[in-house]
Amino acid sequence: MTHPFLDLPPLSAAHFAAIEDGVARLLDTRQDVLVMQGEALLPLEGAIRSAAGPGTTALNVITGPYGQTFGNWLRDCGATVIDLSVPFHTAVSAAQVREAFAAHPEIDFVSLVHAEAATGNTNPVAEIGAVVREHGALFYLDAVASVGAEPVLPDAWGVDLCVIGAQKAMGGPAGVSAVSVSERAWARMAANPHAPRRSYLSLLDWKERWLDGGRAALPHAPAQLEMLALQACLERIEADGPQAVMRRHRTAALATRAGAVALGGGLEPYVYEEADAAPVATTLRVPSGVVASELVAGALAGDGTLPLAAGGGALAAEMIRVNHYGVDATVGAVQASLAALGAGLAERGRTVDLEGARRAVESAWR
Repeated sequence: MTHPFLDLPPLSAAHFAAIEDGVARLLDTRQDVLVMQGEALLPLEGAIRSAAGPGTTALNVITGPYGQTFGNWLRDCGATVIDLSVPFHTAVSAAQVREAFAAHPEIDFVSLVHAEAATGNTNPVAEIGAVVREHGALFYLDAVASVGAEPVLPDAWGVDLCVIGAQKAMGGPAGVSAVSVSERAWARMAANPHAPRRSYLSLLDWKERWLDGGRAALPHAPAQLEMLALQACLERIEADGPQAVMRRHRTAALATRAGAVALGGGLEPYVYEEADAAPVATTLRVPSGVVASELVAGALAGDGTLPLAAGGGALAAEMIRVNHYGVDATVGAVQASLAALGAGLAERGRTVDLEGARRAVESAWR
């Protein structure tokens, strides 16, 4: 008995290359694009280990947990790391990056997360990219959470290594990712004697075995399901129109923020300024005396499909994430999430306005 998910023919080199071309169109880039069969941590780590090493001085911007991870990788590579940390309820500014260059003109690598879904903030990449270009540093960007929810434009912003994943705003699986690589980044890798070779993390292996051969012969057998799912994501975004998809995510964020404020009960946006809030997910701070993870657990016990999560680590006590991305970037998902949180707050003796929250969401959506 045949099965559409099991009896799949091998993916051809031409088909694989066409999927990479679809990613390039989404990013509006002329850079090389590599699609990788693995969660986005694969190209995120591979790009850092390929481009950084002893002699690298890296400015590592920390606006959430992934920035902390990148700093650890950079140090493990032997790079000198200068951390630029800002409170998780805000975003980093181009002026802060400029000040870091003024204090450390030897910086030649900058790592940044575009949108931190874990903390709900987003950073002004275009402005930061202009500063990085002025100083000639290599610019590495994690756009895993932002792609599909807001513009991601490596060429226009001067990003040399831009990593994306399909599992958030693109509405796809977690097992496939991609990285765009500039000529400057390839040159940096080629000059790095510590860059991984003959390794799953090696971008140079991919270049030599795939790109330099004109993408005529695949160096391995791609995972068909993940690659076909990525292709379906790209086709759906192209059919809907990238601007419409991004507008839906931004509207979901604005509606969640407005609804949470109207709900009351001590719930408030975690990211202070609306301009700093990511369209992919909205983080909320719970009132004193309420444990965020317990409030989320109660909401999910009533409806396990709600796009809710507590903050990670120490943030589990105070932060809730409404993950309104992909199929959950809808008015229904936002309404249901806030209604469940409101019910949980009411059970804890907090005064909430469920009808006011509903109206605020609908008004923001219109």
